[in-house]
Amino acid sequence: MYLFNTYCLRKFQKIIIFCVLIIFTTFFSCKKKTIQDNVPYQTVNLSIYPNDPLNFKLQVVGGWIYYNGGVNGIIIYRKTSVGASDFVAIERTSTYFPENPDAKVKVQSDNFTLKDTISGSKWQIIDGGLSQGPATLPLRQYYTNYDSGTGILTIRN
Repeated sequence: MYLFNTYCLRKFQKIIIFCVLIIFTTFFSCKKKTIQDNVPYQTVNLSIYPNDPLNFKLQVVGGWIYYNGGVNGIIIYRKTSVGASDFVAIERTSTYFPENPDAKVKVQSDNFTLKDTISGSKWQIIDGGLSQGPATLPLRQYYTNYDSGTGILTIRN
């Protein structure tokens, strides 16, 4: 009888260990969504000239323009005037209503806040960070590189 109980106990322990390993493997192997998965993907590969007279607003720190590209357009903002990371390019698609083309973000009169035209959510122009809901995600930010030698601003994802 003792051998039978020991045998059953060992089998039970192995089953418990196996179940725990399965649970841990499943839990730690789950991939998290990136925080911007809800905005549709659109290839962006733009080159613009901030010193062009058409882009005169980008010639000063704090200047911004709307630009065609991305899903619903892009907001280009000039943060500084000293390096390759002078500019920020932010997708205009609201992360609260990403499938609604009318839910675009617009620059507010303070030139610092972006606001969704439908939900009222607000983000910061400097990095697309969320400042007021109901949205819970930041806006998509595109990679930017400014080459002061050529005067070309490259925007891509």
